[in-house]
Amino acid sequence: MHRVLKVAVVGLLAVAPACYHATVDTGLKPSAQVVEKSFAAGWIFGLVPPSTVETASKCPHGAAKVETQLSFVNQLVAFLTLDIYTPMSIKVTCAEAGRASRSPTAPTIDVGANATAEQIRNAISRAAELSARDSVPVYVEF
Repeated sequence: MHRVLKVAVVGLLAVAPACYHATVDTGLKPSAQVVEKSFAAGWIFGLVPPSTVETASKCPHGAAKVETQLSFVNQLVAFLTLDIYTPMSIKVTCAEAGRASRSPTAPTIDVGANATAEQIRNAISRAAELSARDSVPVYVEF
């Protein structure tokens, strides 16, 4: 029995410092602007998630990366509160500007604001043919 207890304690000590970490990468180029919340309050084993991190005003071009983590300190606090309060760290890296810009020399087909369904279909068909022929993006404006 004494040996089983030792193995259990060693196993617990090996697993306890492990940290949960998840990263969502949007594919956008990251900027230097970072929004962090080190103790985002989750409740009841994380079943009630933390409130939304407001990044719209700080990241006008969107998010490049979102990371969530249960650090050792977060897990210690959760353990001490019997997982009623389960904090987590959230880090949002903002995206750089200019991701939606297009080349001024790129071909453009202007359909017009009051185009009919037939005119729109013809414009998209012409754009597809031009793109396939020249291997370039073609923009259709309405």
